[in-house]
Amino acid sequence: MAAAMVSSAERVVLEEEFKWLLQEEVHAVLKQLQDILKEASQRFALPAGGSEGAAKQESFVLSAAGMDQVKGVLTLQGDALCQADLNLKMPRSNQILHFAFREDKQWKLQQIQDARNHVNKAIYLLMNRDVNYHFKTGSEVLKLMDAVMLQLSRARNRLTTPATLSLPEIASSGLTKMFSPVLPPDILVNFYINLNKLCLTVYQLHVLQPSTTKNFKPAGGSILHNPGAMFEFSNQRYEVSHVHKMECVVPWLNDALVFFTVSLQLCQQLKDKISVFSSYWNYKPY
Repeated sequence: MAAAMVSSAERVVLEEEFKWLLQEEVHAVLKQLQDILKEASQRFALPAGGSEGAAKQESFVLSAAGMDQVKGVLTLQGDALCQADLNLKMPRSNQILHFAFREDKQWKLQQIQDARNHVNKAIYLLMNRDVNYHFKTGSEVLKLMDAVMLQLSRARNRLTTPATLSLPEIASSGLTKMFSPVLPPDILVNFYINLNKLCLTVYQLHVLQPSTTKNFKPAGGSILHNPGAMFEFSNQRYEVSHVHKMECVVPWLNDALVFFTVSLQLCQQLKDKISVFSSYWNYKPY
């Protein structure tokens, strides 16, 4: 075993190095993590308890390669869509329909809110171990890093993994009541975050008549439903005829994802250093 091959003098040196790691380097890494995560939290630009004031509004133009059926501008304020102005060209009639959020409505993007909450939990964990805290074992550091990494992974996953929704869930969503004029029953919309992008999906539907010869197979939950997907809502059966997916890049979401990646790497590097010492002697920091 590696522990048996370490001489007494080497063991003393290793113990001193490990003590320095616990008392000095660990706190240096924790401070670095706090600074990075505070930057990440600030990117979300959400007011905290009213002390920061209202988040600024940012407008983004929706786009999709080779598509002009849907055009629009989205206005984001922190974790809320405060305005959506959309033009939809109907495929058969070429008629252009215009929809916009009602002035008294905002749509909360829960993914953004949840991601920042997880970041703030990670910051809280780090601040509970300030420079005056003395780590006695490597196990303490490993447990702290695991807890911080869990929150960071959850924050990242909230931005990278949109919720899977069934078409009836989209149809019954409060989002359908956000628009003026009211969305027609053959149009569904859904907004979500995917990585550093704010995405809009518009579903155009056609009614399945009771006499239809198609086998009715209701679709389950999905991030994006394809043409041909069927569902039942309010005693009426529908089939998706056209799907339009538009998106816009939100630069500060990309910044946040980079901060998450860097922070997770720092946590793992510190864990690796702690683990290296455990391979030299029987004292295990686990």
